[in-house]
Amino acid sequence: MTPISTISKGSIIRFRNEPHRIETIVHRTPGNLRAFYQAGMKNLNSGRNVEHRFSASDSVEVIVTERVSHQYLYRDGEDFVMMDTSTFDQINVPSSLLGPPTRFLKEGMLVDIVFADDRSILEAELPTFVELEIVETSPATKDDRATSGTKPAVVETGAEVNVPMFIQNQSIIRIDTRTGDYMERVKK
Repeated sequence: MTPISTISKGSIIRFRNEPHRIETIVHRTPGNLRAFYQAGMKNLNSGRNVEHRFSASDSVEVIVTERVSHQYLYRDGEDFVMMDTSTFDQINVPSSLLGPPTRFLKEGMLVDIVFADDRSILEAELPTFVELEIVETSPATKDDRATSGTKPAVVETGAEVNVPMFIQNQSIIRIDTRTGDYMERVKK
């Protein structure tokens, strides 16, 4: 057990017998009351956000984790098959752990997987930004390139994103996987 005063943002703790990642933690000392820690946490099993007030003398169980880089190989039903880049062991990662960013997952892409001390998977994180090729979009006319609107485009993974009018087929763009937004055109 570890005192709550030594816990920082990003730590993974066991709270009510489930793994939670600390998103925010603030030490508060209100007037003539006892000090406490206000923690905002994310339940890693359900994905729900939880707020909890810990007494300054409380202790929590910190889960020892290991972050390992895996390469995405292929999809197997609802699971994604990943390979450890150092041992070449393959594991199946449920799509629920990856969430909506899976629409930007391309074969060969590296994904960070966070394991608990019992080798169960707690989290799987795609890179924040990915570079993908446009495979289908409407052609731009001279008048379209002068305006600042957007148009839909399909990238090589099949996902649809809104891009500026000047983007053409076979352009490579950078996409933010957290929001699904177009960031910039990549010149190669």
